[in-house]
Amino acid sequence: MFNQYFTDLHIHVGMSQNGKWVKIPTSRRLTVCGILDEAVERKGMDIIGIIDAMSPLVLSDLKLLVDQGLLVPVSNGGYLYRDHLLVVLGAEIETKEANGGLAHTLVFVPDIETMAVFSNYMSQFIRNITLSSQNAHMPLKRLIQIASDFDSLIIPAHVFTPHKSLYGVCCKSMAHILSDQDMTKLAAIELGLSADSSLADRIDELTDFTFLSNSDAHSLDKIAREYNVFSMETLSFQEIAKALSRKDNRQVITNYGLDPRLGKYHRTFCHQCGFTTGAEGIIVSSCPQCNSNTLTKGVLERITEIADYPEPHHPLHRPQYCYQIPLEFIPGIGKKVMAKLLAEFKTEMNIIHYATYEALTNITGSKIAEYIMQARVGNAAINAGGGGIYGRIKM
Repeated sequence: MFNQYFTDLHIHVGMSQNGKWVKIPTSRRLTVCGILDEAVERKGMDIIGIIDAMSPLVLSDLKLLVDQGLLVPVSNGGYLYRDHLLVVLGAEIETKEANGGLAHTLVFVPDIETMAVFSNYMSQFIRNITLSSQNAHMPLKRLIQIASDFDSLIIPAHVFTPHKSLYGVCCKSMAHILSDQDMTKLAAIELGLSADSSLADRIDELTDFTFLSNSDAHSLDKIAREYNVFSMETLSFQEIAKALSRKDNRQVITNYGLDPRLGKYHRTFCHQCGFTTGAEGIIVSSCPQCNSNTLTKGVLERITEIADYPEPHHPLHRPQYCYQIPLEFIPGIGKKVMAKLLAEFKTEMNIIHYATYEALTNITGSKIAEYIMQARVGNAAINAGGGGIYGRIKM
């Protein structure tokens, strides 16, 4: 008997419980306790990944919660919060390739003890181990070799974004920097908010990988901006590993992510005049409007540049990718309306997925209810984002 679990495996910690920064800049409310409560009470999540657990500050906070009985160790890895939320521990580590390109990679381990040993080992390479996403001063190949000795799940993060990502700045193909054996040690690929399965499946070497759509949350509000549905028997680290490798019928059955056009880096953007490339994904080296070279290359253009296929070649195992528009993107939903919705429907997952049009109309009126229903089925009209600016839903 398999269950379905809402899963967001990329959530940052901003500050420790004793007031020391872990990730700058983020929200002071983004503590471990704040994340746990937000994930359960407001978001309605079942599995989250805290990916700054390599910091001794975060490890200390996690240990305290275990000592207090608030986090309960699971025999096959991970920790349960309030008997409902599975918490898995990860680290986001920055690597550097020979060409100077930087990339972020997520490394998950089953428990606090393993993460403590991993943190201590990595501290010889990372100058400030207490801070998030620090440079390990090594290529990804070396990080894979190290992390694979720690019973870990290794997942390249937001792989297409124009800053600090594998395909964005490090390589046109993983085969250029990793051996076949290295690639078999990768558990999955995180797409990032400006790409989806249809874009990623234009690249042949990604065919066998499970794709993830995670939030990379830097504030409590952004938790579950993107997420996945895992089909597993129980909540544990080992079950997650099986789902990512599609073993014993465990699997990721749905990716929920922003329509790529809403992402901050979907289109190439000129910082001088604000020009944004059109839907065709045309590759430009200078701005056709002002001739400036102050461009941030969009994910669409980058994938077009390195793709093996002009159209996606989806493997049979690829799950449905559903365009999920977060409630904060929907016109008319401010703090007061959100409070009313949560009072009625309890969690954002209930509002986004399950509330009927009639029930929504009773709370928000017909106009906002219609926006929510359009967003649910992927029919919202969108102006594309680029250059670090989110896309927008058209009124």
